[in-house]
Amino acid sequence: MGHPQFMKLAIDAAFENVKQGKGGPFGAVIVKDEKVIAVGTNEVTSSTDPTAHAEVQAIRKACQVLGDFQLKDCILYTSCEPCPMCLGAIYWARPKEIYYCFTREEAAHIGFDDALIYNEVSQPIEERIIPTNRLPFFLEKEQNPFHLWTEKQDKIEY
Repeated sequence: MGHPQFMKLAIDAAFENVKQGKGGPFGAVIVKDEKVIAVGTNEVTSSTDPTAHAEVQAIRKACQVLGDFQLKDCILYTSCEPCPMCLGAIYWARPKEIYYCFTREEAAHIGFDDALIYNEVSQPIEERIIPTNRLPFFLEKEQNPFHLWTEKQDKIEY
């Protein structure tokens, strides 16, 4: 199989997802060594989970299959250009490549407009629509999780 066939699997997953009423028209496939290791679909409405986007679902499944929190040497095929949340998850998972079919402009045209989020991310915190406030908290070193992390000898870096 090649890139077009793997993309077709992502699009087919999105199509079936809409037919079954599980969520939005989005599908994602993760491939390693020319083998599909995970398929995800948008299940936001059926799972009542706003993070259940196709890419995130596929990443979760692929990481379970691989027994790793990184998707080293994997390729992600997604039916649509990833939203900001999914893009963040993708970068944390670190696949080697991403392929997408539909653009964010095409998604916006059918009611999935991420422009607000893209804009909000670039705004200074004090200018964001949802008030975001820092609440400093004094902790002794022994109770500070950041201090504990820096001192931890057996931590797994990521």
